[in-house]
Amino acid sequence: MNKILFKYLFTGYISSIFKVTLIFYCLGLILNLFEEIEFFKNIDVSILKPISLSALFIPNMIIKLFPFIIFISSMWFIIKLRNNKDLLILKIHGHSNFKIFFILAITSFFLGWMILFLLNPITSKMVKYYELTKAQYSRDIDHLVSINKNGLWMKENTTSGYQIITADETRNDRIKNISVFKLDKDFKITKKIYALEADVSSNNWVLKDVIINSFKSEGIVETVFSEKFEVFTKYDFASITSLFNNFDTMSFIELVLDYKDLQNRGYNKILLDQNLNNLLSMPFFLFIMTALAAILTMNTLKKSNNFTLIVVGLIVCIAIYYFKDLSLALGQTDRISLSLAAWMPIIAIGLFSSIGILQINEK
Repeated sequence: MNKILFKYLFTGYISSIFKVTLIFYCLGLILNLFEEIEFFKNIDVSILKPISLSALFIPNMIIKLFPFIIFISSMWFIIKLRNNKDLLILKIHGHSNFKIFFILAITSFFLGWMILFLLNPITSKMVKYYELTKAQYSRDIDHLVSINKNGLWMKENTTSGYQIITADETRNDRIKNISVFKLDKDFKITKKIYALEADVSSNNWVLKDVIINSFKSEGIVETVFSEKFEVFTKYDFASITSLFNNFDTMSFIELVLDYKDLQNRGYNKILLDQNLNNLLSMPFFLFIMTALAAILTMNTLKKSNNFTLIVVGLIVCIAIYYFKDLSLALGQTDRISLSLAAWMPIIAIGLFSSIGILQINEK
């Protein structure tokens, strides 16, 4: 009997999740397609390009919204059980509300881990391809920034020509072993600037222990030593860091296995921890959202107004969404750690849900 019950609940629940996910995917595809068409409107490409890019981008968005998809799917499935009297039949045969909820919640929990280990690596590759493809068509390619195992590399256009900057290491708002190459419009080098360290907290980088080589006509090189020297760039530390905060291109497995390497390449440890905890908390978040849906829908066996439940569900989704934003804002303003900010909504909703689950089990 338990196997039959599990199969019935599992297949019905997975079917509901698939249908809701498909609805979200179609809506996301349509909405994002307008943005892609706007981006490509002055570029000679076929309509297939924005459609294909939207199709690649939406799965990652679906994963981010999956706690809300699980919540809606759980409500939909339990309401269906209640309205067609299946929930009453199950209770007559001795199956408690808690047992039914637990099967659904465990399914959500393991589905979360499957997403992290199976789907997330695929969607991260899709987002990476999406970003690279969009970059190829981007008009603003005059300014290039890269952080890799060799350090920081930057190329900027200036009024007199070009400026190329390299550095070995980036830590907080300090970089070390900086080289600045200034070139004219014919790509002839006019000046080389070397420094042991630079403060990059603003657009005027303050270089320390500086050697300046100016190239004059007829091969004459003029060398000047200075304790401090300022170089203006388009980027400060915050803007450089923001370019490498798109962790959607990294999978959960990559974050775990390459954690130290990513720090060595200049990625912010606090932001790495935040994203890692966001992903790690997903299975637990899905479990909690299933519990919340059960509390709202399993408190009675009577048929009810589905429209009312839909409105209540939407209000709950919006409230949780803004609660997550509030938690993140507290983390970004150093009121709490960013790692705790990823778990705080789950802890708060979990405490509330644990009381509610005990109450519906008594009914």
